[in-house]
Amino acid sequence: MQSASEQSEAADRPAPPEHAYPDHWEADVVLRDGGTARIRPITADDAERLVSFYEQVSDESKYYRFFAPYPRLSAKDVHRFTHHDFVDRVGLAATVGGEFIATVRYDRIDGRGMPASRPADEAEVAFLVQDAHQGRGVASALLEHIAAVARERDIRRFAAEVLPANNKMIKVFTDAGYTQKRSFEDGSVRLHLDLEPTDRSLAVQRAREQRAEARSVQRLLTPRSVAVVGAGRAPGGVGRTVLRNLIGAGFSGPVYAVNAALTDGPAELDGVPAHPSVGAIGAPVDLAIVAVPAERVPQAVADCGEHGVRGIVVLSAGYAESGADGRERQRRLVRQARSYGMRIIGPNAFGIINTAADVRLNASLAPQMPAAGRIGLFTQSGAIGIALLAGLHRRGAGLSSFISAGNRADVSGNDFLQHWYDDPGTDVVLLYLESIGNPRKFTRLARRTAAVKPVVVVKGARHSGSAPPGHRVPVTRIPHATVSALLRQAGVIRVDTVTELVDAGLLLAAQPLPAGPRVAILGNSESLGLLTYDACLTEGLRPLRPLDLTTAAEPADFRDALAAALADETSDAVVVTAIPWVGENGATEFGDGEVLAAALREAVASASAPTKPVVVVHVEMGGLAEALAVATSTRPAPPGRDGTSPATRPAAARPEATTLEATPSAATRSEAAAGPAAGPAAAGPSAARPGSDVPHTSTPSGTGAATRSDLTAGAEEVPLAPPAPAAIPAYPAAERAVRALAEAVRYGQWRRQAAEPGRVPEYEDIDEAGAAGLIARVLGDQRADDSDSRGVTLGTDEAGELLARYGVAVRPTLPAPTPDAAVAAAARLGYPVALKTTAPHLRHRPDLGGVRLDLASEEQLRTAYAELTEVLGKPEELQPVVQAMVPRGVDTVVRSAIDPAVGAVLSFGLAGAPSELLGDTAHRLVPATDRDVAELVRSLRTAPLLFGWRGSAPVDTPALEELLLRVSRLVDDHPEVVAVSLEPVVVAPRGLSVLGATVRLAPPPPRTDLGPRSLPRY
Repeated sequence: MQSASEQSEAADRPAPPEHAYPDHWEADVVLRDGGTARIRPITADDAERLVSFYEQVSDESKYYRFFAPYPRLSAKDVHRFTHHDFVDRVGLAATVGGEFIATVRYDRIDGRGMPASRPADEAEVAFLVQDAHQGRGVASALLEHIAAVARERDIRRFAAEVLPANNKMIKVFTDAGYTQKRSFEDGSVRLHLDLEPTDRSLAVQRAREQRAEARSVQRLLTPRSVAVVGAGRAPGGVGRTVLRNLIGAGFSGPVYAVNAALTDGPAELDGVPAHPSVGAIGAPVDLAIVAVPAERVPQAVADCGEHGVRGIVVLSAGYAESGADGRERQRRLVRQARSYGMRIIGPNAFGIINTAADVRLNASLAPQMPAAGRIGLFTQSGAIGIALLAGLHRRGAGLSSFISAGNRADVSGNDFLQHWYDDPGTDVVLLYLESIGNPRKFTRLARRTAAVKPVVVVKGARHSGSAPPGHRVPVTRIPHATVSALLRQAGVIRVDTVTELVDAGLLLAAQPLPAGPRVAILGNSESLGLLTYDACLTEGLRPLRPLDLTTAAEPADFRDALAAALADETSDAVVVTAIPWVGENGATEFGDGEVLAAALREAVASASAPTKPVVVVHVEMGGLAEALAVATSTRPAPPGRDGTSPATRPAAARPEATTLEATPSAATRSEAAAGPAAGPAAAGPSAARPGSDVPHTSTPSGTGAATRSDLTAGAEEVPLAPPAPAAIPAYPAAERAVRALAEAVRYGQWRRQAAEPGRVPEYEDIDEAGAAGLIARVLGDQRADDSDSRGVTLGTDEAGELLARYGVAVRPTLPAPTPDAAVAAAARLGYPVALKTTAPHLRHRPDLGGVRLDLASEEQLRTAYAELTEVLGKPEELQPVVQAMVPRGVDTVVRSAIDPAVGAVLSFGLAGAPSELLGDTAHRLVPATDRDVAELVRSLRTAPLLFGWRGSAPVDTPALEELLLRVSRLVDDHPEVVAVSLEPVVVAPRGLSVLGATVRLAPPPPRTDLGPRSLPRY
């Protein structure tokens, strides 16, 4: 692409003054293939890099760039392409290993296409990508970043000329999602792009982000070869332990040991080749496990980067968790690894595991490879990771993959959410988090993932007031309870302990989602049934009367009762309670529990349509939990006659297409309840192994890895295999079983609602332009006064005017510095009136006597005024005001605030003790939909007060919900509105009244989620 400005004599004119180097334009990005590159401005020091880069570009690519043969750059070209003013002329480069792999530049132009300066708002843009890196998404990433730079410099449109044969570059522009125009002029395609972000451009950007980050994780989980750097010659030690675990798990590819002390020629450790360096291996290495002292890690990383390693897991400690020096060491580590295009798990990591049959990767300190299954597990703590692995193993649960990320300096839970979102081998995601580095992004990713599979989170370090050592997280002012509420809004299942994490994960991985809260209870112990009944009520479920089978019940009685409960349409879930039955001779009739387990599985398998979850509560039933855990969800299906699994043989070569579980897994079970909108289109097979043209599944054979479309495609031609027994989760206490079931009920309800998302209503009376003008005027006056740059609190009149432009009327309040002023105000407003103090220490504190209501005459008003000033202080201290009385109702509080880490949050609660003392406040992210605000109002523990509690009149909740929606619109439309507080809002049986309002304006905080894709900065 050759720009008109390059054809001009622009290089001969005096260059405009250069601005300071914009280091905030530097960014690390994940490319389409999962590798990384660094994007940064091009400077005069890059002349040699530019020449070297250009020499490696093919003649064809040069022709496409300059529309003519252009074998080499002249000195004049090099000067022009490396000297920029960072305003009217900008160049960016994508680098790997410090060398250019692609460049992009823009030149500001006027309406005739000639070089220009401000206020011209158009620029010509041109790209050049090294041939070896084409197809990696480099140009798309550069376009996002150069567009963000251009908007910052008041450029609103890009123009580009592309030869018709340059289809790749045309596609870069047309696929970006920007509003564009396209024409054909003088043998070239002329493109004009409007740089204002659109819903489509943002969707394109996030889809690319998901694919790239998911691919980067897949490269870590599916390496073709692994090297352990730091494997000691003597048994023991971290490196040697990981090497032994890799070999013991049966990793499918080559394994190498690296020890710098091995200088005497070829050697072996634990039966695998050992070398002094990665470079000495002489074969490709995809993944390196680094287990050397922290001071030697830089040398190991350089060795890996220079020899093509794609990713590293750093087990070494001594980084940010150890103090200031360690934090700096961690920053250098991340910068070094990214300079080579590598991603890092760690440092201070426990390792990663992939149980897929064609991978079998145990690159961790876990001595035993977990069973293959459908659960993806991420932890930030090695100790918690060990506990979770042991707990899941004891209860028969299998994993698809496991990651313990340590300090998560680079790869984080967000990256693994991107991977698990469309991983066909994972049905349930379990996360143990001690900090959330990017809450806004995490909430967005969790919401999308939760729409197709459960995401269960336990958050550590909730009350410490700071992030754990080694974790870089943004500062947030929002309490933990608020963050939890926002996660629940996103569909995340929030639990409090790792035990609850395992409990919920077991149920969700093995059982269908309940269609509602009705629970059938059956068992051979009346007392245990009653405990289960009480636990259901505590968790908000609707238990049916427990069915007591009596202590004389035999396994066949359990089977028949469970089959009947599953067929009964009056229940949505079944809890089976069981205790040993002791005969006359003292022996138990159920043996070790296996007989009862078989009977329960038989009842589930015989159900015509197993759509109800079944859980078991047992007391001292030896072997029952283990026997119930046996299921296809955690073990491979038996091989076919040819030695392959039925699920992996081609349909044409086997009598059945796949093996279905008797109980569908969490990823597939909500089709009937939620409809097709509840999940994405068929995800298809997972991406191919690196270097292979053959797609592979990332799950073991026979574990249900086929996608929903795989299971239904060709159903008429290929019969299904008989259902296999399903795992039934068992719990040693009724409270644990019911709590897990309640979480599944709430999640199922969220899934069904997410299938039909709410909407943000349009109100014709909103004056968005008028509000913007008022805000600009106030902030402009503040800047002119050189006052506090952190913002300004609007006065009463200005706050009322701004809110009125969004249809929110605030009842007028008149000052009453004297009794006569109070009387005059009352005459103006009309009796009856209220007399209130507004002093900060008395504001909204009627319990202190600072409010007098229903004053119907001048005499009553003067008496109340005298009482207030006599008891509470002088008028100048109390700052009394007069306000007209409004219809009685329930006093509520509506607030919104912007948190730099989370974004804008809408909050609602009842005024006074419920919200201030009990913390009974509900929260939703802005913009809120009609469904969000309806849930917001009803999610309070004190919500019954709004709906006619104890015979009181229900209040006008539709009016309240409309008020919440209007406040949400105000904050969403104008990010300068950083805080709104409406208190009190009196909601009457008909209508509502806003009696007080506070609005704060400030320059809006930056929206990192709307900018170009980039990794966290180091």
